[in-house]
Amino acid sequence: MDYDKIVQELAQQVYDSVRDRFTAEDYERVCQAFHLARKAHACQRRKSGEPYIIHPISVALIAAKELRLDANSVITAFLHDVVEDTPYTVEDIRRQFGDDVAGLVDVVTKKKKETYNTTKQVDNYQQILASLHYDIRAVMVKISDRLHNMRTLSSMRPDKQMKIAGETDCFYAPLANRLGLFEVKTDLENLSFKYRCELEYGDIERWLQADEERDRERLNRFCKNVHGTLKDHGIQCNVQYYFRRPYSIWRRMHQQHVDYFHLQNRYYIRITFWEDTMDDALTDKETCLKIYNLLTRDFRERPGSFQNLIEQPKENSYQCIRLMLLGEQGIWEDVQICSQEMVTASQVGCMGEIGSNIGNWVKRFRRVLKDIEQLGNEEYFLEHISSSLYYDDITVFSPDGDAMILPKESTVIDYAFKQGDHCGSHAHYARVNGHLCSVKTTLHNGDCIELHTSPQAHPHKDWINHCKTYVAKRYLRIFLTERLLVAGGVVRCNLCNPLPGGEVIGIRTSHGEDNVTDYRSIILHRRSCPEAIRMASKHGDDVVSVNYADDPDAESIAINSPTSVTINRNGYAYPVTLEIRGVDRYHLLMDLVTEIADNLRLSIDSLNTHTRDNIATCRVTFMVHSVQEMVMAIEKISHIDGIDSVYQDETDHNDKT
Repeated sequence: MDYDKIVQELAQQVYDSVRDRFTAEDYERVCQAFHLARKAHACQRRKSGEPYIIHPISVALIAAKELRLDANSVITAFLHDVVEDTPYTVEDIRRQFGDDVAGLVDVVTKKKKETYNTTKQVDNYQQILASLHYDIRAVMVKISDRLHNMRTLSSMRPDKQMKIAGETDCFYAPLANRLGLFEVKTDLENLSFKYRCELEYGDIERWLQADEERDRERLNRFCKNVHGTLKDHGIQCNVQYYFRRPYSIWRRMHQQHVDYFHLQNRYYIRITFWEDTMDDALTDKETCLKIYNLLTRDFRERPGSFQNLIEQPKENSYQCIRLMLLGEQGIWEDVQICSQEMVTASQVGCMGEIGSNIGNWVKRFRRVLKDIEQLGNEEYFLEHISSSLYYDDITVFSPDGDAMILPKESTVIDYAFKQGDHCGSHAHYARVNGHLCSVKTTLHNGDCIELHTSPQAHPHKDWINHCKTYVAKRYLRIFLTERLLVAGGVVRCNLCNPLPGGEVIGIRTSHGEDNVTDYRSIILHRRSCPEAIRMASKHGDDVVSVNYADDPDAESIAINSPTSVTINRNGYAYPVTLEIRGVDRYHLLMDLVTEIADNLRLSIDSLNTHTRDNIATCRVTFMVHSVQEMVMAIEKISHIDGIDSVYQDETDHNDKT
């Protein structure tokens, strides 16, 4: 392979993307930065075998073309690994490129220390975020760096993939979201999901492809009809459908507790207009509303679906008018109306012209950083940061009218722990807006909460899955630390309950003699487990690649290397809980029990059922030996006459071995 040609072509792409934006002097400095980086990294190779210089060029290309950063940021992107990985120093950079570039390079360079306040990863996060106190550009370069690392992650070992994916999930993707970098955030989330949960990602990707093939003609007709309606009124625009990415689908499935085939709005339709073709007297908002009025004359609007995300944009500054219109076959189509400027803003975020909310957020986030510094609680730094990064805010009230700001989707549990650990640990029930509610009830903007506690009330293990704030998660994590299921010498996380044959990762908590991995010190997690992602983002060097098999002829644990373990668990069964819905009929429950107990020969642990208005809902917990056995059970149950949906409840069942 002609790497010299590839390097030169990539560098030329950077040059072409900045030539019209930068002055002649800055353009020349960008060229000098490339030549210095190429010289510094001349003898280095990436894990894939390609010359290392391809990485800094690619980071510079993302910074220049996708994020449209300034000259010094692009120069920093070229040089971001020079001080860390070569003999060059920050002072060398300062002499050639000035104080500003030297300062940016210094921020993005990981500092080598004898000891770290918490871990090397968390110290790096702190260093990056500290730069927000005075400049946002270093953060943008780090996000560019992370995006290219994720795009080239296939060459890494599974444990390294999990470490880097965990960092991305917990820190970089949320940070990109809050900085308004919607496209970058989406790419980071999907790449992380792809490498953490390859099987689930592949399934969803195939289902989406099948959906697009099936619905292509219908969606093209709808887009054509919308375009025709607007063209008849003199509005030039682009109308295009977009299927959501696999991670977005996966997240919505879990939020709504449905399987893929019962998930609505797996795609959306975007209407984009160009400002220079519109009436100069109208603002973008007024043009969006004009389009909305025209569409609702020819198409039926779903009541209550209208959202004005221009007047009140999301925290990440994403703007549009959103509504549901009735299309063919009685399908409600998710339609978004926006200007090309709004689309561009979602790509370049806080570096664009209309990301004013970002500035407000940065000011608030700087206050968060100061609060953390005052707390001095390094251990839970990442939890506090994550809750401040990923969630929009809501305001709730006490019966006395005291306001409390919480992350969106917070629950009464979060409210209780914000009142203090005593209130949280003894929360019993609540009245929200006067209505009796569980402490796991999700709160909404403007809710009034009357909290009731009891000395006899204590946290349940599933509470940690029903809270958003770091203070609640911190207390509950300590409370649940010792509650792990130990099965025959193998330690399984009791929050995600991994099964043999599934996508599993291990987190090492201690070492055996001579620093050789001791399997008894490894906690097994599903790769989608929030706790595993959190631990991987903080303690990446303790991630262990695990082959968790169900071999009927073996019961063994093989230590392949300090970073790889094979576990065979012959004869062990684990509980899974399914929620099943269908049309009630005579003998339905008996058919369900027969399928599980007689045909599949699985042991039923518990079964609850109720019927309302001819719709039967069953919750059944039974024992399986592997993921494959659970998937087979779901498939067989879904084919029982009258059954409409079968969904695994991953949060509420008792562990049993």
